[in-house]
Amino acid sequence: MPDPNEIVDCLVIGTGAGGAPLIARLAQAGLRVVALEAGARHDPKTEFATDEKAQNFLFWNDERLSAGKNPVAFGKNNSGIGYGGSTLHYTAYTPRAHRGDLMLHTEFGQGVDWPFGIEELEPYYEEVEQFLGVSGPTPYPWDPGRRKGYPLAPLPLNGAAQLMERACAKLGITTSPAANAALSARYYQEGVGWREACTNRGFCQAGCSTGAKASMDVTYLPVAEQYGAEIRTGAYVTEIERDATGHVTGVVYEQGGRTVRQRCRNLFLCAGAIETPRLLLLNELALNSGQVGKHFMAHVGMQVWGTFPEDIRPYKGIPGGLISEDTHRPKDADFVGGYLLQSIGVMPVTFATQMVRQRKLWGQPLRDYMRDYNHIAGINVLGDCLPHADNFVELSDEKDARGVPKPRVHFTAQENEQRMNRHAERIMRQIWEAAGAKDIWAFERYAHIIGTARMGTSDSEAVVDPNGRAFDVPNLYICDNSVFPSALSVNPALTIMALSLRTADKFLLQRKAAG
Repeated sequence: MPDPNEIVDCLVIGTGAGGAPLIARLAQAGLRVVALEAGARHDPKTEFATDEKAQNFLFWNDERLSAGKNPVAFGKNNSGIGYGGSTLHYTAYTPRAHRGDLMLHTEFGQGVDWPFGIEELEPYYEEVEQFLGVSGPTPYPWDPGRRKGYPLAPLPLNGAAQLMERACAKLGITTSPAANAALSARYYQEGVGWREACTNRGFCQAGCSTGAKASMDVTYLPVAEQYGAEIRTGAYVTEIERDATGHVTGVVYEQGGRTVRQRCRNLFLCAGAIETPRLLLLNELALNSGQVGKHFMAHVGMQVWGTFPEDIRPYKGIPGGLISEDTHRPKDADFVGGYLLQSIGVMPVTFATQMVRQRKLWGQPLRDYMRDYNHIAGINVLGDCLPHADNFVELSDEKDARGVPKPRVHFTAQENEQRMNRHAERIMRQIWEAAGAKDIWAFERYAHIIGTARMGTSDSEAVVDPNGRAFDVPNLYICDNSVFPSALSVNPALTIMALSLRTADKFLLQRKAAG
């Protein structure tokens, strides 16, 4: 394998919410940046169809082995691949974390505090919201003191959101249109140009064909390339190389049937909470703390569904149209942390699959139920999850098609998550009863993949320091949801992007100080 002459300043693995903002920031600073993406580059206008099954190429479909009492479903549930990573199929729900989300141990005596406070993220939250063109309410009911409001008005409420809004009003639960990184009006984005408004197509998880959803392929990555970053797609990393001092010197990756080496001065791992620890374990890298792969967390994501006489058409509109954060710290809680409530839209195949898993309907009974699909509406929670020793990622003995050990992910919902599920299910059932639903049923699920390369202040308890730098490898940085010390009681995408910009800025400051 030829040894390339070029040594790039920064090599980034992954182009999703953790990698893309960082790639853009580093390129804007004038550094030579190369990013490696395992998936392909897609043309949204021609490749993102309003067809669920046709869009399976957006998901990380390599098999991951699930273990534990609540094995986590992968693929379309939480993992993506391609130029833009998982943001190609995320639903663009972008609430900010709250101060208490970063201070669980201080507040409850359980879990772990983040090594910095919310004030470190707030300016980056604002920057990301303004850059992406987030649509949301101003003022925001659960954070009225924000320095700057959302740049665009909220998106229209879909059928489920309207039902939930009316029912919550009867029950005295405050609701609001949610913050979504999808454009409610035409929006000019610096370095990108005009992006068109959302058409309420509703198939956000199948890839946005109009560019209205702020996935990384139409936001940060074009800016990065404009400033000279090189993004190589179809590049699957297998090896991270080091010198005798333990510094990373480069990576080896497979691309188009060839094995390629790229040398670098600094490596940024932004591959997500499964592939990031998998690469570290495969290469026996940054393992001194014993924390790599540990503290896996998955958000409590209980759903409650009901059938209504109204014509709902759950595939229409932004999926998460309405939010309530009244349950962020419920007064009657018997658990640590909290959760948010949101209305949900759902595509038909996804919904039918959940029906089969939960209610065990098949054949004619399933067909009969699915005839009412257009009269179905759902509510979802997004809740905190405490780290636990039983929940972790490891390498299995089973190899994938590339001959690389598959990851095995252990997850068991502990007592805190079970209590939160019970509390949330009770409230959601009350809401749908107040809305006039029939045939109400619950689907227990766990969403997002978090933890596994924890950030902290001590090299005995964390993999990276507060700036994302690995304690045992001076030129290795990790920047994705794997570094989260706690799960947060909100969707992670906005926080991942904010953390990405913060990591880039801390790196640039350190580089400047070093001369």
